[in-house]
Amino acid sequence: MRDHLVAELGDAVQPEISFGLLTVAVAPGDWRRVAELARHDPELACNFFDFLCGVDEEAEGIGVVLHVYSTSHHHHLQVRALVPRDGGQLPTLHDLWAGADWHERETWELFGVGFDGHPNLAKLLLPEEFEGFPLRKEFALLAREAKPWPGDKEPGE
Repeated sequence: MRDHLVAELGDAVQPEISFGLLTVAVAPGDWRRVAELARHDPELACNFFDFLCGVDEEAEGIGVVLHVYSTSHHHHLQVRALVPRDGGQLPTLHDLWAGADWHERETWELFGVGFDGHPNLAKLLLPEEFEGFPLRKEFALLAREAKPWPGDKEPGE
């Protein structure tokens, strides 16, 4: 699978195998192309959507991770793109895997990553008037006001 991805996409992917899982790092501009290949290429045939999530990489930006599986070939593929903290955008994948719809909404709401072409980027978990992105590391938790922080370091240190 790794060799096939490199043959098809060349320098657009940076494959790495860790703990038996193939992860390909891609530029945001290649996100959709790699996802389409994973879904439609007969050698990959990743027809099962597992998850899509955000990861706060602090100064580097926000990482977006897609994990899919092929029920016919029995292999996993993880695709990872890094977007800027402010105004990070990726093309939507909801039309490739229906399950991506909810996960993209959650990633938008909690990390602030937009998904171009998504039909309904509406909040799922937080009230409409809520401001900020609570899963980013710099977000101050309201509970900190009510009781002392038990950690050794303050957030952001």
